[in-house]
Amino acid sequence: MLRMATGWLQAGRRVTLVLGSGEGPLAAEVPAGLRIIELHDARYRALLSLADHVRTQAPDLIFCPGNHYSAVAAAARLRLGRASPPIVGKLSNALVRPELGTVAAWGYRRWLAMHPRFLDHVVAMTPAMAAEAMAEMHLPPDRVSVIANPPALPVPGIAPVALPPGRYIAGVGRLEPQKRWDRVIAALPQLADPSISLLILGEGSLRGALEAQVAALGLQGRVFLPGHARDPLPTLERAAVAVLTSDYEGVPGVLREALSVGTPVVSTESSVAVREIVLTPELGSVIPREDPAALVAALDHWLVPGRARPERQIAAGDSIRDYLALFDRVAAQRIR
Repeated sequence: MLRMATGWLQAGRRVTLVLGSGEGPLAAEVPAGLRIIELHDARYRALLSLADHVRTQAPDLIFCPGNHYSAVAAAARLRLGRASPPIVGKLSNALVRPELGTVAAWGYRRWLAMHPRFLDHVVAMTPAMAAEAMAEMHLPPDRVSVIANPPALPVPGIAPVALPPGRYIAGVGRLEPQKRWDRVIAALPQLADPSISLLILGEGSLRGALEAQVAALGLQGRVFLPGHARDPLPTLERAAVAVLTSDYEGVPGVLREALSVGTPVVSTESSVAVREIVLTPELGSVIPREDPAALVAALDHWLVPGRARPERQIAAGDSIRDYLALFDRVAAQRIR
């Protein structure tokens, strides 16, 4: 979101970010010129006041940067009524959630079917996710666009993360239940090479549980959790392999980031977009979510000394320009 806001500001647009709290590891990445409305309340429900700020700011368009926040968009539309500017929502997570129980999955599908009532347009990051949006949200093709996230770029002047000695597996992502880092920690003692370490960049509510798992398995000298890193690219570039073990994802940015620096990937089948990124076996391995043996086998494959690394995968297109073109088009329309 901050990379996109930087590009929109450079294009001469007025950008206002409504957020719960200005504190946290991304505070240093807020671009100059970004107008911030800070609610001083990090709870999700604080964002339900968005309609009040829309009335005072009078934006041409509201952008909802992930489906985690679509309830905020729905509340804003309900409160603003016909006075609401168009709302564009981006899909940040999968819409098909096999890990949900029967009742929860039914409720989730009903919720998705309501999205056309309050979102004027939906942005998916890959064609497969766009197809999923049309199927699950019952959206016509003219209300869905495909725009990739802007690529992560090296951040100058950032102190590098301390790396483990020897060869290591890299993971990047929040320490939250969705990411299932417990899977790769459990796989570590079963690898053919006992000298391999695991480094996970990220922070979250499961730090204590993951540290307890590491201690129970006696892996204190092989698993490293240094927290959030502003620039994960150097860590990914030096890794033997990057791993993603999530239950569900939207379009996993870490896979593209790893492949952009020539590091192979191992990923669970956590999104329809995964196979759009890992297009060939030369780039990495895609495994079932609940298959510990497949995870170990895939990691062992890429950890063989001398294994060829993939060519760097350079992202094409101009996400900033494509978003602004979409915003200009949608801002002239109103949801029926």
